[in-house]
Amino acid sequence: MCESTLFAKFVNLKITLLKGKTVIITGGSSGIGKACAFKFATEGANVVISGRNSSNLEIAFQELLKISPNILAVNSDVSEYEDCKKIIDASINRFGHIDVLINNAGISMRGLFADTNMEVLKKVVAINFWGTVYCSKLALPFILQSKGSIVGISSIAGKKGLPGRTAYSASKFAMEGFLETLRTENLKTGIHVLVACPGFTASGIRNSSMGPDGIPQNESPRDESGMMSAATVADHIYIAVIHRKRDLILTFNGKITVWLNKFFPSLMDKIVFNHMAKEPGSPFK
Repeated sequence: MCESTLFAKFVNLKITLLKGKTVIITGGSSGIGKACAFKFATEGANVVISGRNSSNLEIAFQELLKISPNILAVNSDVSEYEDCKKIIDASINRFGHIDVLINNAGISMRGLFADTNMEVLKKVVAINFWGTVYCSKLALPFILQSKGSIVGISSIAGKKGLPGRTAYSASKFAMEGFLETLRTENLKTGIHVLVACPGFTASGIRNSSMGPDGIPQNESPRDESGMMSAATVADHIYIAVIHRKRDLILTFNGKITVWLNKFFPSLMDKIVFNHMAKEPGSPFK
C-alpha cells in the first residue's frame, strides 16, 4: 500500500473518531477555548461554545458557522449553576448526547493577597473551580452514557503556587484535585478525565485579569509574542482527548517547573518569586 493511501486512511480515521460527537467548550468565545472550538469543529465534531460576553460569543459563533453548521452558542456565566444547566440542556436538546466536556472558562487576578478585595478572590474561584464542578456534575450522566471525556484546562499555577495570583492558583489546585478524584471514582466506568496545563500562552487571559480592586488590567504585563499560541495549545488538547491522556503539560518552562518543584520545592519558591517580581508593575519586589 502506498504512503499517500496510508496517510488518507489515517486522516479519515481521525475524522471518524469525532464525526457526530458533541463537544462542549466553556469560555469558547476567546483564547484557548475559541481555538479548541475551531479545532474540534474542523475535525467533524458538533461544537457547543459558551461565554459571558454576548458580543464575543456571537462573533465566534458566526466564524465557526463558516466551518460547520453543527455549532451552538449559549450565553452563560459558569459561576451560576442554572447557567451551567442551560448549557447542558441546550446541548442535549440540539444534539441529543454529550461526548466531550472541556472546562475552559477561566479568569485570573494579579495582586498581593493582603491587598486584594475579597470579592475578587470569590469571583475567580467561582468561575474557575465551581464552573468546572457545576458543568461536570450536570454533564456527567451523559458522559457516562457515551464513555466520553471530561477535560479541565488548568495551569502550571495549579502545580506551583504563583505569588500575586493567590485566587488563580488556589482555583486551579482545587480544579486538579477535583478532577483527579473524579477520575479515580470512575476508573471502572469507562470515562476519560484529562487535566491540561498549557503554561504561558498567548490567550488574552492576562488582559482581562483583575487587579486587587476587581478592575481588569486591560493589558498583559508580559510580552506574549514568544509564547505558545492558543491554536497550538488546541492541537495538543485535541490529540490528548483522542488518545485519552491523563495529563498534559505544555512548554519547556512548564515541564521544568513541575519537575523542579517536585524535587526542589524551596529552590523553586525563590526562582518563582524572582521571576514574577520581574514583571512590569509587579505588586511585590
